[in-house]
Amino acid sequence: MKQVTAKMKIRKPAHDVFEAFVDPDKIGEFWFSSSSERWEQGKTITLRYEEYNATAVMKVLELVPDRKIVIAGTPMEEELTSTFELTELEDGSTLIEVTETGFREDETLVDRMLGQQAGWVYVLTCLKAYLEFGANLRGALVH
Repeated sequence: MKQVTAKMKIRKPAHDVFEAFVDPDKIGEFWFSSSSERWEQGKTITLRYEEYNATAVMKVLELVPDRKIVIAGTPMEEELTSTFELTELEDGSTLIEVTETGFREDETLVDRMLGQQAGWVYVLTCLKAYLEFGANLRGALVH
């Protein structure tokens, strides 16, 4: 199976990490500019990137509070599924692991997978900056 994975330790409880994704008032602090509504299992969510005048539509496939989020969308004509697994550690911090699957195999596969993995590392870095230090790095990356 073709997949990319990114992991990061966030020095906050799993509940705080989970809420950063599902709460539309928080997601704009580290990832997308806005979310159409609170994430709930079965809902279709519209996410906006104001910096790029772009919209992404994602379906929330699975939601286990403070432990797991699974979303699917169709960027680049692919049905990509992203799974966020949160593991709260003994010190009260959280290990978050993002795995993305569903890549179609063609001549651009390696470049797309590397790009997606770099994107997830960036999202997790922005999440860490937001939750641990209150810094908003979203949009700092310019193409």
